[in-house]
Amino acid sequence: MHMHAAPPGPSQSASTGKIQSVLRISLIATLVYVAVTFVAGLRAHSLALLSEAGHNVSDFLALLLSFAAVYFQSRPADDQRTFGYQRAGVLAAFLNAGTLVVISLWIGVEAVHRLSAPVAVQPRLMMIVAAAGVLMNGVIAALLWGVARDVNLRSAFIHMAGDTLSTAAVIVGGAGILFTGQNWIDPVLSLIIAALILWSSVGIVRETLNILLEGTPRGVNLIEIRTEMEAVSGVLNVHDLHCWNIGSQSRALACHVTIEDIPPSASAAILRQVNHILKEHFDICHSTIQFEDRNCEVVHGCVVPPEEMVGASGEHGHHHHH
Repeated sequence: MHMHAAPPGPSQSASTGKIQSVLRISLIATLVYVAVTFVAGLRAHSLALLSEAGHNVSDFLALLLSFAAVYFQSRPADDQRTFGYQRAGVLAAFLNAGTLVVISLWIGVEAVHRLSAPVAVQPRLMMIVAAAGVLMNGVIAALLWGVARDVNLRSAFIHMAGDTLSTAAVIVGGAGILFTGQNWIDPVLSLIIAALILWSSVGIVRETLNILLEGTPRGVNLIEIRTEMEAVSGVLNVHDLHCWNIGSQSRALACHVTIEDIPPSASAAILRQVNHILKEHFDICHSTIQFEDRNCEVVHGCVVPPEEMVGASGEHGHHHHH
C-alpha cells in the first residue's frame, strides 16, 4: 500500500521557466566576461588575469551543469525512470561542489607558492578587470539566490558568491599592492577566500553524498517517525523502516507495519492516518507501507530473509510469501 506525491503543478512549471531564464542570462554574461578577461590578460601579459579567465570557465561549466539538471528535473517520470529525473540536480550539485573543492585547494597551493616566491603584478589593470567581475558575479549570485530552492541551485549560488568574494579580494589586493608595494597581500587574501569556498563546498558534498547514498534525510529522526506511527490506534509495531531523499526536496519512506488480524476496511483507515502523520509532521509524500498481521512468525516480518529463501529453494524447490 502506498501513496504518491502529486504531479508538478502550473506554479512549479512557471518556477522552472524562471530558473531557466536566470541560468540562461548567467551563462551569456559569464561567457562574455571570460572572453574579456582572456583578451585583457593576453594584452597585459598578465598570468593573474589569464588564471581569472580559466577560473570563470569553470563557472560557465558549473552553470551549464545546473541548467542541464533543471531541464532534466522538469521531465516527467516514465517506465525506465519511475521517480523521474529528480536526482539529476543532486548529481549536478555534487559535481559542482567537487569541482569547487579542487579549485579551492589549487588556489591554496598557488597562494602558498606565491608567498615563498612573490610575483610582481599590475595592480591597476587587476582592479579594473576585477571590478567588472565583481559586478557581473554579484548580479548573477543575487539572481541565483532569488531562485535557489534546491541543492543544485544552492551549489551554483555558492560557486558564484565565492567568485564574487575572490574577485573583490583581487580589487582589495590590487589597492593594497598599489599603495604599499607589498606583493604578499594578494596570496594571503587568496588563502582566506579559498578557505571560505572549501568550507561551503564540503557542506554541499556531504549533503549530496547523503542523498546519492540514500541516507536518512537531514533533520529527519527515524525514532520520532516510528513513535508517531506506533501511536496510531491499531498499529502494534513498525519495523524495517527506511527513509531517504528522492531528490533534494522530496522524501520517500518504506516500512512494515504489524497490525491485528482485521478486515481490509479497518486497515485502510489505519493507512490514511499513518500517511497523514507522515505528510503533515515529516513532509513525506511518497510512502510504501506493508501491513502484516501479528500472527506472522518469521523474524523479519512476513518477508522471508534472503538466506532462508536460498535454503528453501535448495531443499524444497519453492518458498511462500505472506
